[in-house]
Amino acid sequence: MYVVTGATGQLGRLVVEGLLATVPASEVAVAVRSAEKAADLAARGVAVRVVDYDRPESLAGAFAAGDRVLLISGNELGRRIPQHRAVVEAAAAAGVALLAYTSILGAATFRLADEHKATEELVRASGLPYVLLRNGWYAENYLDDAAGTVERGVVLGSAGDGRVAGAPRRDYAAAAVAVLTGEGHENTVYELSGDTAWSLGELAAELAQASGRRVEHRNVPAPDHLAALVGAGLSEGFAEVLVDVDAGIARGELAGTPGDLARLIGRPTVPLAVSVRAALGA
Repeated sequence: MYVVTGATGQLGRLVVEGLLATVPASEVAVAVRSAEKAADLAARGVAVRVVDYDRPESLAGAFAAGDRVLLISGNELGRRIPQHRAVVEAAAAAGVALLAYTSILGAATFRLADEHKATEELVRASGLPYVLLRNGWYAENYLDDAAGTVERGVVLGSAGDGRVAGAPRRDYAAAAVAVLTGEGHENTVYELSGDTAWSLGELAAELAQASGRRVEHRNVPAPDHLAALVGAGLSEGFAEVLVDVDAGIARGELAGTPGDLARLIGRPTVPLAVSVRAALGA
């Protein structure tokens, strides 16, 4: 059985769709907090296992011997280490055949990477065959509000000319599917990123080209960036995380292009221009 945790999230749903295009639905299970959110998957024959990372006992029946499991990192910053530990321990107790984890690029030293690195250690220490999918930045991190960015006419950041080798979530999802359903990936680390790194200035230029509107990149000092994000409604804690990531981008920590992602999915990664046009409905 192929089991995907966090399967009703943005990445998780793409992984499940990829699995359903590859194997019968009877071989796919999802471990989710809400059965209601996964009702559409259940209707298609996917097994739904209701779990809560904060209640380790709920994970007792989530996995079985021989399962191939994808642990998609949680989204509750500051709580992910104990939550991930509960999943890893349940997978180890069940004796799953493979545990894959969506981590972050190994070059990252910004604070957002800390919980990922701690989880990697938990996965390695479990004794299970593992795969570390060190995902780079999702293009959607900048493009989920592409229309709003165009309307404001500004791509704001504090990363300077730092570059991001981003790719859309569907590329990272395809890599996860390839690892879960393929052979020979055990005890391997993949550094996953887009084929081409781009700057926020180039992102602004692509948005302008696709929309026919003026969009500029405005680089500001970190304190001003923080104030702008808080002013836009983000919590100060989350805004601090994003500003810290921009500092990492300025250091080149999300710019690597080793090619692992393209090799796993068997095609070039989706270019930024294509992602921009899709985000704007162009």
